[in-house]
Amino acid sequence: MKLVHKDIEKDGKGVIVLIPEEAEDMWQAYNIIRKGDQIRASTIRKVQNESATGSSTSHRVRTTLTISVESVDFDTQACLLRLKGRNIEENEYVKMGAYHTIDLELNRKFTLIKEEWDSIDLGRIEMATDPAQTADVAAVIMQEGLAHVCLISGSRTIVRAKIDQNIPRKRKGDVKQHEKGILRFFDLVMQAILRHIRFDIVKCTIIASPGFVRDQFFEYVMQEAVKTDNKTILENKSKFITAHASSGFKHSLKEVLSNPSIAAKLEDTKALGELKVLENFYKTLQTESSRAFYGINHVEKANEVLGIETLLITDSLFRSQNIAERKRYVKLVDSVKESGGDVKIFSSMHVTGEQLSQITGVAAILRFPMPELEDDEEEEDEDDYSDENTPLPPS
Repeated sequence: MKLVHKDIEKDGKGVIVLIPEEAEDMWQAYNIIRKGDQIRASTIRKVQNESATGSSTSHRVRTTLTISVESVDFDTQACLLRLKGRNIEENEYVKMGAYHTIDLELNRKFTLIKEEWDSIDLGRIEMATDPAQTADVAAVIMQEGLAHVCLISGSRTIVRAKIDQNIPRKRKGDVKQHEKGILRFFDLVMQAILRHIRFDIVKCTIIASPGFVRDQFFEYVMQEAVKTDNKTILENKSKFITAHASSGFKHSLKEVLSNPSIAAKLEDTKALGELKVLENFYKTLQTESSRAFYGINHVEKANEVLGIETLLITDSLFRSQNIAERKRYVKLVDSVKESGGDVKIFSSMHVTGEQLSQITGVAAILRFPMPELEDDEEEEDEDDYSDENTPLPPS
């Protein structure tokens, strides 16, 4: 994301002009734009003209509109952000108050106007416009006949391709059909890698599977790269690492990232950083339960006595249409930072964020034990994000 202009007043009101440069930037914009904000951007409008004879024709024109946002929709597959609202500035093609939908486009600037830019939004802008703050990893989670090609960043985990191929079983005295099926499957996975993984951005590509599938596939990829003189693969051979996974399904990604040997090679990525924090929370919950709590009420009580060492919170809580609720979480984050605590904001589209969301979306590791909070654990509060069906962390 490119920052073009920024003008924030003392009361928090202000304007920021941005240019989304890659698909990831659309996700960042989705987390920042909310109902009530104003968006100014270039868009296409269908215009009808009526002639003197009464016949009408229509054509499309590109114009710049400013709308007051009423709804924000994000297409995770196409990475498309669609904003709907009413026109609030004079325009020759669109009447004041008329509804219009704006699709944010890559490499086209948009202006975002807010009545209040809080610390969460400004922090996300800073992160989105500073490439040094992001580090990407690719992963191919596979088993015979099934593979998921994923992109992992600090913001999310995206399945870019799913390959599901029927492979004939080995028959006594005849394994040719099975071998052909394997090679056909390997070729489809390799083509998906070449199509979806940008090696100029990705620091590491993990190939993980049960058994020897990962080794057979890696050998196939290298042999094909030599045969076809594929410089993209050959020049990035060092970025490939293999690891064990229990299956070819997406959920196996968590165990792969937890592997110490993989962790050592991904030490500097935010994706791994989030995983480490979450695992540290679970470990503390199991070994020192009076120093780890989840649920907004317990976390707020711990914060009242400046007891939070690390706050874990999902970004979905900041997308709430309830202004008071959103401000509650923003206030919590600001307070923890002011008291010297560390704040980790997890993406609800990342595997770690999905897991944190299962335990209310907000948790904390404390500086010191607070057994008195454990005594309150059975108490339910209407404002608590959790409910009686919230699953407990894994043992």
